[in-house]
Parts: sequence; C-alpha cells; structure tokens
Amino acid sequence: MINLPLKPLYVLPPLCLILLSSFFAAFNLNDYLEFNRLLVTNGEYWRIFTSQFVHANWPHLLLNCAGIFLIWALHAEHTSPFRYAFNIAVLALWCGLGVWLFCPDIYIYTGLSALLHGVIIWGSVKDVQAGLFSGWLLFVGTWAKVIWEQIAGPSDSVSQLIASNVAVDAHLIGALGGTVLALPVFLNVLKSTYKNSH
Repeated sequence: MINLPLKPLYVLPPLCLILLSSFFAAFNLNDYLEFNRLLVTNGEYWRIFTSQFVHANWPHLLLNCAGIFLIWALHAEHTSPFRYAFNIAVLALWCGLGVWLFCPDIYIYTGLSALLHGVIIWGSVKDVQAGLFSGWLLFVGTWAKVIWEQIAGPSDSVSQLIASNVAVDAHLIGALGGTVLALPVFLNVLKSTYKNSH
C-alpha cells in the first residue's frame, strides 16, 4: 500500500500553488503576468517572476499540475510549508531571470515546468540524503531528460497538446537552479559519507 503524505502541512503548499495558477488561468491574466520580452525591457519587471505561474492554456496547466502532484507524492515529506514556498519563489525568480538574460530568442514565456525541474532535482538530492538510492536514479534521470531535450529538441506531442513551443532551455535553467539550491544538502551528504568512512 502506498502511504501518501496527507498531513495538511504537506498537502496545503502544492494545493496553494495549483489554486494560484488556476486562478490566473480562470481570470485570463496572461496579458498582465506572462513573460513578454518587449514589455519586460520597457520596465514591467514583475513578469520575470509572475510568468512562471501562468500557462498557455488549460492543458498546459493540467500537465504542470500533474508534475506538482508527482513531486508532492515523491517528496512532500522533505519540505515544510516555508521551505516549499522558498524553493518555489527562488526558482521562479531564477528561471525568469535565466530566460530573460540567456534566452534572447524567447519573446513570450509561461509555465511552471522550468521551476518544477528544479524542485524535483532538489527533492532527489533530499532522497539521497535520506539514504534512498532512488534519489540518484531520479537525479540522473531528470538530468538525462534535460540533456536529451537539448540534443533532440522539444517533444512534438507536448507542443501540440499545449498549443505552444516547449521551452527546453528554460527546463535546463530550472534544473541548474535546483542543483544550485540542493548544493548545501549534497555537500552535507558528502561530509557525512566521508565521516562514516573514516
């Protein structure tokens, strides 16, 4: 039997993230919140951050909600509500800034997928810290997906589903952000491994 993390402190943070993105979609706030390179350059800097929480359409949102659910099922017990909010906020800013500074070909950008790549990388390192070999598999698997996207390009089927281009460079930025965010945890793992072997 699968023991899902059903305590309120584990359920409420991802639920709030889903509700926030759903609220933005229901009221069609993309024109005010999406990353638009021209408008950002003209001073609407909040779009760097808010673009992560709006989506091209409902299938795009539902796809990312599935990602939120998966991460909750795998890693909810690694986070407190504060830690969850901190990771989401830091990665949203990281991904938005990364798109703005390093992806000049992206003019319009929306979606949680980039920061979710970072969140799952962070969670996989926490799994490793907890002594779960599956953490290594998830870490390597996520990075393999990101690297494959860089080589092969975005999935045509996903692009058709969300009626938008898949920003694979943003996924790379998100995975890098999650790796940087997890670095202190990873260093603690290495330190503990070194102490236990001596």
